[in-house]
Amino acid sequence: MNFDFSEKIKDLQRSLQAFMDEHIYSNEQRLEAEIDRNRWTPSKIIEELKLKARAAGLWNLFLPGNEHGAGLTNLEYAPLCEIMGRSAMAAEVFNCSAPDTGNMEVLARYGTPEQKALWLKPLLAAEIRSCFAMTEPAVASSDATNIEASIRRVGEEYVINGRKWWTSGAGDPRCKIAIFMGKTDPSAAPHKQQSMILVPMEAPGVKVVRLLTVFGYDHAPHGHGEVTFEKVRVPASNILLGEGRGFEIAQGRLGPGRIHHCMRCIGAAERALETMCKRVHSRVAFGKTLAEQGTIRADIANSRMEIEQARLLVLKAAYKMDIAGNKAARDEIAMIKVVVPNVTLQVLDRAIQAHGGAGVSQDTFLAGAWASVRTLRLADGPDQVHTESIAKHELAKWAPKTTPPARH
Repeated sequence: MNFDFSEKIKDLQRSLQAFMDEHIYSNEQRLEAEIDRNRWTPSKIIEELKLKARAAGLWNLFLPGNEHGAGLTNLEYAPLCEIMGRSAMAAEVFNCSAPDTGNMEVLARYGTPEQKALWLKPLLAAEIRSCFAMTEPAVASSDATNIEASIRRVGEEYVINGRKWWTSGAGDPRCKIAIFMGKTDPSAAPHKQQSMILVPMEAPGVKVVRLLTVFGYDHAPHGHGEVTFEKVRVPASNILLGEGRGFEIAQGRLGPGRIHHCMRCIGAAERALETMCKRVHSRVAFGKTLAEQGTIRADIANSRMEIEQARLLVLKAAYKMDIAGNKAARDEIAMIKVVVPNVTLQVLDRAIQAHGGAGVSQDTFLAGAWASVRTLRLADGPDQVHTESIAKHELAKWAPKTTPPARH
């Protein structure tokens, strides 16, 4: 495995870092102030910076195809995603934020020309936003075969019924389209019952019931919605790829998404470690700086070692996805989904501790980052599901071979 990036990627890294230094960190407080004044109105500063990012060629970097994106592999995009992960506002500025990234990947890979023209084109231009309606409050959605929402064919339409939650982005007034997962054939094999379909948020019967908080954060104006779909009718042409293909689409969507989540986590961990080091150099307790205290020094050393290990594991997963495909890299993808959020939470927790009361306040990015990263131990499958998958595949390598019974 060669993680020595090309000059093209190094140039993009430098451009991204320069943009972050000039435009992102300096505007984080302005963004918070704008949201505080009107929580569910899109931020002016984000829209201003989008224009600058697009003009700088830092736009839709996540999409691998040259037709719609920057033509980067998963491995090439990973270090760029890490840089964006240093600030909660950055990914949207570069039109590289979830769930739009995953939804654009689905449309680019599986959408019809008509679906692409209607929904992918405005998403690529950041003219609209989108959401992904999969998780349900009434069932254990970590096992997606439990999903109860229905997608029923009636003539030239589908009728959709269900209650979803953690539909991230549903609170945003710019959210115009949902990718909805439900059952088209409950009698089919367990992994062939589900389908995905495009549902306009303005369709009659779609209702955002409430917006959920994450450890008290509402993540306005994006939000995480509980949404009901009652007798919602959409054209049959809105189905994605065909009936019974929902799991296939989900796996194609979630693999790259997990790389993105994990690399953004690495970026947050790097910023936390940097913030911690600066803090302990500047604070004095019991006659010496915190940087001279043994326990803090151990925290810093352990954080550096853990970040380096986590990053290498993510780069390996990205590399394997590129050369062998998502299915072949399923164990590596599962590993990073468990390892990286846990490492990032450890580093954030140490940085919070080093900051004392400031660490849990709004005066640093640490508390908000911790709350966001903690959700990733649940999003896209909880730790336990990924751990079980890893164990299953590892045990299969060493399972005793059964000997056929002797014939008499």
